[in-house]
Amino acid sequence: MDKVRLIDEQGENRGEMRTQEALDIAVGLNLDLVEVAPEGRPPVCRIMDYGKWRYEQEQKAKQARKHQSTITIKEIKFRPKIDPHDYATKKGHVERFLRHRDKVKITIMFRGRELMHPERGEAILLQLADEVQDIALIESRPNLDGRNMIMMLAPLKEVPRSKDKDRADDIAAATAQAAPAEAPAETSQEEARIP
Repeated sequence: MDKVRLIDEQGENRGEMRTQEALDIAVGLNLDLVEVAPEGRPPVCRIMDYGKWRYEQEQKAKQARKHQSTITIKEIKFRPKIDPHDYATKKGHVERFLRHRDKVKITIMFRGRELMHPERGEAILLQLADEVQDIALIESRPNLDGRNMIMMLAPLKEVPRSKDKDRADDIAAATAQAAPAEAPAETSQEEARIP
């Protein structure tokens, strides 16, 4: 490249000049000559501290990564004839996933003639959604997909703390307040003897 358009360290356009001239100006300022628009006619170069610029770009990228959140999707599978105890256990798993800020895909698996009564599966899904409505919202309503009925739940923005955790915190606080100051240990007979 014979000529370049030069932008100086203050952002001022210095116009077109020979590449060697632009490089001499950058070296004189103890800075770098960086090509910023190679497709331009002539290519555009800028005088800057390349190391500092790269560091700033890395910091911006790091900040952007810090503010992004990853959403994982957990899946729980039910059967239309689920036992009440199994239902309670799986509901507990759903609540735990939602409190950990994960989305939950709930699947009802139909076998054989169970598919003739999809309303049973839908009733289970809507009951579950109703029971966890304080920590979740329905992202996609129950719909039949082949032999499975699927519903997605997403956590609310602010998830309230669980009652068990509140209770454990209250017990810990009460125990800390009620703990008496430790009494000094009694001296044993051997320590009491004077040599």
